[in-house]
Amino acid sequence: MHNNKTFMADENKVDKKWYVVDAAGQVVGRLASELANILRGKTKPIYTPHNDTGDFVVVVNVDKIVFTGRKLDQKLYNRYSGFIGGLKQTKAKDMLAKKPREILMHAVKGMLPKNTLGRRQLKKLKVYAGNQHPHTAQKPEKLEIKWAR
Repeated sequence: MHNNKTFMADENKVDKKWYVVDAAGQVVGRLASELANILRGKTKPIYTPHNDTGDFVVVVNVDKIVFTGRKLDQKLYNRYSGFIGGLKQTKAKDMLAKKPREILMHAVKGMLPKNTLGRRQLKKLKVYAGNQHPHTAQKPEKLEIKWAR
């Protein structure tokens, strides 16, 4: 008789690391998919789908992020107020100039689960437009994303 049991990681016992990623010159979607995998914990051997086993990620220089093709002129970001005629559309070029942080947050949010676990995992993503961040006390490791433009 075999006594094989499936391993389930305990969220409270998982060692969560901090990483710093430089987004300068990175393509939005490719960077977002890598960040979503790190936030979910899919890069770890103890990945458990229903537990938060992922790490914290600090992204800097998000104002230097890159779109491929003609997305900078054609891609639209929608906001809806809930009222009739309350749809606001913003081009990616304008969004990059005004709110570069929101571009990456929106892309990563779409790649996480649509439930309370996904919202908790999104809170572990810290995005900054400049080169500075206030998380030096956590001693984050520099992480290279291998996607080339």
